[in-house]
Amino acid sequence: MPTVLVPLAQGCEELEAVTIIDLLRRAEVKVVAAGLEAGPVTASRGVVLLPDNTLDEVLEQDFDMIVLPGGAGGAQRLEQDPRIIRLLQQMADKGKYTAAICAAPKVLASAGLLQGRAATAYPGILDKLSDLKLSSAAVVEDGTVITSRGPGTAMDFTLTLITLLCGREKRDTVEAALQRP
Repeated sequence: MPTVLVPLAQGCEELEAVTIIDLLRRAEVKVVAAGLEAGPVTASRGVVLLPDNTLDEVLEQDFDMIVLPGGAGGAQRLEQDPRIIRLLQQMADKGKYTAAICAAPKVLASAGLLQGRAATAYPGILDKLSDLKLSSAAVVEDGTVITSRGPGTAMDFTLTLITLLCGREKRDTVEAALQRP
């Protein structure tokens, strides 16, 4: 069973965080939602999320993927957390998946993971970076780095992650149950 870490920071985008966690769990992926600190996480629109663990409690676990939800405040907190930057770099060094949506691709950039890669993000987030191939696509895969635009692309983003972790058949099963048009 694949394992995925979803770090939750105060001010994260709740639609993205919940979509990522929910759809991955529907695909029978072991998801660990870890708060940067102990206690509930208040997301960008006031929704309160309860992490499974704190980040410190799971830092030594082995994950197949780390997925960063966006939201300007949450992404800023992730970017300022040296544990997240170190974890992203360790995952990349091991050839494991790193993924981010909305404002969170800037965290991947800060960790040095977007250099020379194709990526997307919420409009304006990566515009000042010249060392990447910026795309306006909903979801961009470049090797083991996956990025996406924002709340409206969260389902497509997570279904892409399911394909990578579990295969096309599992993705199709999860997507069929969602009754998407």
